[in-house]
Amino acid sequence: MAASTPIYLVTPDAVKQLPEPEQLWLQVSRFKGEAGSACLVPSVEGGLAKVLVGQSDPLDTWLLGSLAQSLPPGHYHLASDVSAEVATRLCLGWRLGQYQFKKYKDTKDSPLPELGCPAAADQAYVEAATAATYLVRDLVNTPAGDMGPAQLEKAVQAIAHQHQATFQAIVGEELLAQNYPMVHAVGRASIQPPRLLDLRWGHADQPKVTLVGKGVCFDTGGLDIKSASNMKLMKKDMGGAAQVLGLASMIMAMQLPVCLRVLVPAVENSISDNAVHPYDVLPSRKGISVEVGNTDAEGRLVLADALWEAASEQPDLLVDCATLTGAARIALGTELPAFFCNQPEVAIALRQSGLAVDDPLWELPLHNPYRDMLDSKVADICNISSGSYGGAITAALFLREFIQPEIPWIHIDLMAWNLRSLPGRPEGGEAMGMRALFELIRNRFAQSS
Repeated sequence: MAASTPIYLVTPDAVKQLPEPEQLWLQVSRFKGEAGSACLVPSVEGGLAKVLVGQSDPLDTWLLGSLAQSLPPGHYHLASDVSAEVATRLCLGWRLGQYQFKKYKDTKDSPLPELGCPAAADQAYVEAATAATYLVRDLVNTPAGDMGPAQLEKAVQAIAHQHQATFQAIVGEELLAQNYPMVHAVGRASIQPPRLLDLRWGHADQPKVTLVGKGVCFDTGGLDIKSASNMKLMKKDMGGAAQVLGLASMIMAMQLPVCLRVLVPAVENSISDNAVHPYDVLPSRKGISVEVGNTDAEGRLVLADALWEAASEQPDLLVDCATLTGAARIALGTELPAFFCNQPEVAIALRQSGLAVDDPLWELPLHNPYRDMLDSKVADICNISSGSYGGAITAALFLREFIQPEIPWIHIDLMAWNLRSLPGRPEGGEAMGMRALFELIRNRFAQSS
């Protein structure tokens, strides 16, 4: 077995206490132990003796994320004494930092450095979270030409098969027969028929957790067509669906004691002679009429039908994830997902869960006085606000119309895409808030079982 190189976490004060020969090397390398910085220390034989990493305070998930690809190939181990929780975080950050999307590149995989996780680390969690994050990234990064509604259906089928879950799809005109009119309306202009994907797992006597993900596989904006620049990243408009599928795979891999259901309305918002027009009035599964003030606000339409179906079973927790509004990005930037929640204690628990696993979210209010901005003169409700401000809030208020108020509900409005590369988080598709949601569900339902 190849020798393993130790990785030591050091503070600036600890660096000053190292032996004098190392001090000379560190001075030449200009390494002072600053958080996140690294120094490769050679052996007298010219090999690699150790790696020093400036310790962050507190130690976070991403400390080793950059080293996972930048270190020379070989075997490494964490030599510093850390808690089981910190060991788990550091190993996960390393694994997430090794992600590469090479599906379309004609290049051979180059060997990556390998980190041996400390025995104290929760390796089952690391494996589940890594696989789930890679799944989300792969789904979002895949071009829309290869990830339409039909291909997304196959991906859900594969996940169901892997975890012995049940799966069914309602496709095309059958959506009308089974009363999902808005899912059908948004997706009917595409060459790939719209569909509702439905995965179930677990035992009926366990707490019900239902996840709904926006699966708009590409969004032209419809007849209210987007500009070329705004259409560029629209392969990521199924990022909400990808996230709930990643979360579901974590839940199933970790065998959480819940009765899980995942609903994904999978559509492509295309332009054709039968596309939805601005100011069309659509029926909904709930039975209320919806005026389409803008065809580019389509995600909330397909989610509404799916949410009403989800709410019909009175789940103990209902979560939807969606790349829903630019307004949320303007408010919080692209790296911090917004969330809305109808129960304060659940909102507090989610925020704490996100902080605990370095996967933060920020709560925005379900501000009731804005509800009348969704009033329509010709229908029961309009899918866009009458004003130009507070768009993330009015979108959330629209979705709230399609759940029952007593059901604990979380709506997450995320970017699903890293615009820049950070340690452990390369540019491209990304899960945002997924591990926070898993922690919330585990704490809420698994710890008390």
